[in-house]
Amino acid sequence: HEAIKDSVDHLLERGTDYASEVRKISPEGVDIVLDCLCGEECNRGYSLLKPMGKYVLYGSSSVVTGETKSILSAARSWWQVDKVSPIKLFDENKSLSGLNLRHLMHQQNSAGYVARIFDTVVALWRDGKVTPVVDSTWAIEDVPEAMQKMHDRKNIGKIIMDPSMEPKPKPATPAKGKAKSIDKDEKKKSEDESNDSPPPSADGKEKEEEKKASS
Repeated sequence: HEAIKDSVDHLLERGTDYASEVRKISPEGVDIVLDCLCGEECNRGYSLLKPMGKYVLYGSSSVVTGETKSILSAARSWWQVDKVSPIKLFDENKSLSGLNLRHLMHQQNSAGYVARIFDTVVALWRDGKVTPVVDSTWAIEDVPEAMQKMHDRKNIGKIIMDPSMEPKPKPATPAKGKAKSIDKDEKKKSEDESNDSPPPSADGKEKEEEKKASS
């Protein structure tokens, strides 16, 4: 993608046989694989690890269909993943790990640990050692639109929520009750106009009768 081509050495499309391309670039394998998809991508990622390599699963996008998680997609993803035994990891000198940030913070009482890591990342940013790519900035009131953009995978970089920003103006839509009252007023107005229209004149009526008689 144009937005990140200068930040990476090799950019491979997900829909292609990227595993073969990675092996051409690094025949011995890679040190780490970060996977946010799950499903069959797990097998490809694991196969690319070199000895002492680490595979990290930090998302399950392939399980999501539409706006919610699908039980069928989850079952298919589980079926597509090879079941790796501890003995296989031992023999191949590889590691498997996972990161679920929400569970880590809210279910496993590790919010303090996450805060320390976050402070470390912020320090790297302040020192100019890392430069995050920002896609767009949104007001708190626009969270649904921002989340929808991220869900549709239309963002390149981070989506930032700024409490100081004003929300985007929403298109004005009349309330249902108000719309009905407007329709009634317009109907009444048209009826009044038709009632106020003058009746046909006597001269006009006589001319019509003469025309019929002559024909």
